[in-house]
Amino acid sequence: MKLLIVSGMSGSGKSVALNVLEDLGYYCLDNLPVSLLPEFAERVLINKQSRVDRAAVGIDARNLTGDLGSFPEIIAKLRERDIECETFFLTADENTLLKRFSETRRRHPLTSQNVTLADAIKREGLLLEPISASADLRIETSHTNVHQLRDLIVKRLQNDHARSMSILFESFGFKNGVPADADFVFDVRCLPNPHWEPSLRPFSGLDRPVIEFLEAEPSVNRMLEQMYHFLHDWIPQFEADNRSYMTIAIGCTGGQHRSVYLAEQLARRFQRIRVNIQVRHRELLS
Repeated sequence: MKLLIVSGMSGSGKSVALNVLEDLGYYCLDNLPVSLLPEFAERVLINKQSRVDRAAVGIDARNLTGDLGSFPEIIAKLRERDIECETFFLTADENTLLKRFSETRRRHPLTSQNVTLADAIKREGLLLEPISASADLRIETSHTNVHQLRDLIVKRLQNDHARSMSILFESFGFKNGVPADADFVFDVRCLPNPHWEPSLRPFSGLDRPVIEFLEAEPSVNRMLEQMYHFLHDWIPQFEADNRSYMTIAIGCTGGQHRSVYLAEQLARRFQRIRVNIQVRHRELLS
């Protein structure tokens, strides 16, 4: 029995996430009061007549404040009943959320005549802190469109029934900001930059000319080896702490060459020894 909680900031993509889960065969319900989670689990998952073994529930800031504060305790009690509970928390930076509400002309659920949109976003973040702090996976959607978010959720739930931790290697460019959902961040801007070779600028770290350039650099190979051995030693320690998801972000200046190459190389190495390994190149998606 599995219960997946989908929460996060309004405008961050919660509805998209629930639609994806429904397509994946989850029984989905949106905007359920936190206090009703045990009753929902009893009726839908524990009840043998329901024939449902996977359910997803959307929870947002419209809940009573007291209910949100009790979220960690309620989840702990559900796990005591042998229900596998996971929480996805979706978020985006304030400017992105403001832009999305402006473009769609939707009303934020916490705005009023005396509460501006910016103030509502800040208040929502504070209200959802008990869920955010205990989330198994944080998904930052500032640089993600609807289709990319859908693909990301599908990949993170790949081999859903496997017990191994799902690991995502994500390349990014520091000029566009560090991914807020990263567990580890590696800065590779000190490595030789293919961007300064005019013939290599049109290519990315996925292309053979850039790969050959970086493979020929001893410092690149040394960093790759050290990153691999560090992660190889420490990932099992996080897994032993019952972690289900991990995001490892690798950044260079523009997110086109060095970070892409290293993310690919690390993902390939770990795919040889583990399942549930994904790779994503943030700046190549846009």
